[in-house]
Amino acid sequence: MAAMLVAVAAHAGVVPERSVVLPGIDEETVRERMAQSGLQLLEGVWEYPAEEMRLAIERHDGDHGIAYRIIMLYNREMDLTPGTVIGYIAPSAVENRYQLWIYSERDGDTLKNPKECVATLNAAGTSLTFEKPKWKLDVRVNVMRFLPTLFRGISINPHKDEQKVPIGFTKTYPTLPSKNQIIYL
Repeated sequence: MAAMLVAVAAHAGVVPERSVVLPGIDEETVRERMAQSGLQLLEGVWEYPAEEMRLAIERHDGDHGIAYRIIMLYNREMDLTPGTVIGYIAPSAVENRYQLWIYSERDGDTLKNPKECVATLNAAGTSLTFEKPKWKLDVRVNVMRFLPTLFRGISINPHKDEQKVPIGFTKTYPTLPSKNQIIYL
């Protein structure tokens, strides 16, 4: 338990505790700006189907190696202002794996309480999937301890969750041609 608290404390302060709203951001201006710059594979406009959102991932010069920020462009309910930064991304030592922080709570017009996940970018750069950390332990206390050499007084057993389809983003801009797609010149 102490190790978990140390790990959480080590990540505190990596990203801002509250989100910001960038003025003048909409999908059209983001696409125009991206069309005029050399994009990295992770940059672009993305759909988040689970939440019916459209997002932009763009480069960001942040502290602690944070290289990208995630900006909300559109959500079906429009309960957030376009231009709201909903998260940050930092590269890792593995080429297609990233640290991802997404804000988890609303506070009026802003977001707060960033949660860390691990994100994986597929080879084509068209999907970014992520999983939230799983903290599950089964603790069993056996006060009667029948056969103490066989059954310990306290045992901690890891618990495996059933495997689920990962959630994530799908890139919509810029679109990359598939291997089977014919490109006419």
